[in-house]
Amino acid sequence: MAHYHSWQRRISRRHVLRGAGAALALPMMECMRPVQAASSVDGSPRRSVFIYLPNGVNTLDYQILQSGKGYQFSQSLKPLERHRDQITPISGLHHPNALGHHHGCQSIWLTGGKIGPTERNSVSVDQLMASQTSAMTRFSSLVLSNTGRSLSYNADGISLPAETKPAEVFRRLFHVPEGGVANERRGLQQTGSILDAILDESRSLKRKIGNQDKTRLDQYLSSVREVELRTKRADRWLDVPRPEIDNADQRRINREVSQQKVGEYFRTMYDLMVLAFQTDMTRVITFSSGDEGKGLPIPEISINQTRHSLSHHNGDPEQLRRLTESDAFNFQQFAYLLDRLSEVEDANGPLLDTTMLLYGSGMAYGHSHGNANVPTILAGGRKLGLRHGQHVDYNIGHIDGYDVADAKKHYGICSRPANENGRLSNVLLTMAQRMGVNTETFADSVSSISEIEA
Repeated sequence: MAHYHSWQRRISRRHVLRGAGAALALPMMECMRPVQAASSVDGSPRRSVFIYLPNGVNTLDYQILQSGKGYQFSQSLKPLERHRDQITPISGLHHPNALGHHHGCQSIWLTGGKIGPTERNSVSVDQLMASQTSAMTRFSSLVLSNTGRSLSYNADGISLPAETKPAEVFRRLFHVPEGGVANERRGLQQTGSILDAILDESRSLKRKIGNQDKTRLDQYLSSVREVELRTKRADRWLDVPRPEIDNADQRRINREVSQQKVGEYFRTMYDLMVLAFQTDMTRVITFSSGDEGKGLPIPEISINQTRHSLSHHNGDPEQLRRLTESDAFNFQQFAYLLDRLSEVEDANGPLLDTTMLLYGSGMAYGHSHGNANVPTILAGGRKLGLRHGQHVDYNIGHIDGYDVADAKKHYGICSRPANENGRLSNVLLTMAQRMGVNTETFADSVSSISEIEA
């Protein structure tokens, strides 16, 4: 692995002025704030990854039966056993606003927002984090998906666009666009002029339309402002050289990968995440590995059904077996990401120590759309104040124990929360605070999770 420059530098006011060709002083901007504003106590960067698994799991083979440090890994989670000291499985979590819903679970996994035709989503936790870290990196966050379905929502509850092809993301991160910096700046300036015209015209239009249309227009303008911010941000970074990437990384990531080769596709996405963190191009990444409506088949292990189809097993033993195989395969790919983050170091040590990862689903099981006791794994972040090595179980004390041999009984736990205070937003709040977000609440959280705080 080649050595990469440290990209935790600040852009000075003089640098921006010289790069933009201006002759007047500029006000203080995000990119001029000190690095320590979004770093941990020892000065190392703070990073977070969120990975979504659609349609829940075969919860009968996923459920860990013991709480605390002495737990045994379940059949589905065996691929993660080598990372015991770096992960925390958490049971008994739910989003109150997701109860009784199906496909909306994915939309609010990182927001905890309300679901409904008249309800607008709220900001996702990754974008709150990005607001803290964006001053230090060329890209405020990476929003990735295998279908284009995003997990990320801006402050107005509008879904952010997601990228699906690792090679295209790689080139956007590390390649100077054709024509060089001057041509890129002209393109950004042209985009800025178009956006200014749109915003000017919208102000005139807003005075002539009714309230319902104003709401739709506001949603549209929120997206326009998002593009405007990204355009201004890109312009500020034009004169900061991109890091040089060695040939081995180029070959591994800068290539087309068919989603029919699911493991290779996921591992390439995960390699891309590691490289983005190693070069400090961003500190916040989301990745949806599939939609609730489908999810990828896995031909390499002879699974030709989508996860949606497998999850609607209706108790069929063969379907359940294949769903468990699919679950274990997905956790195996996640273990690969943990391996890579453990192996790759920056100036502060292994990336895993400064990176928190949340892997899970907004649904426990798919065949009856149960969305309590959702599968949740928190990993990494030792230098951000997280401690691992135990199974945190919010169900304990509210149930008589687990009996996965009685499917109906266990599905009941996965349909109705045993513990009302076991909220997924508690995890999101804890992670947000560890990323430097100054807040005591997030969505419907009731507290942070003290069990995982060092």
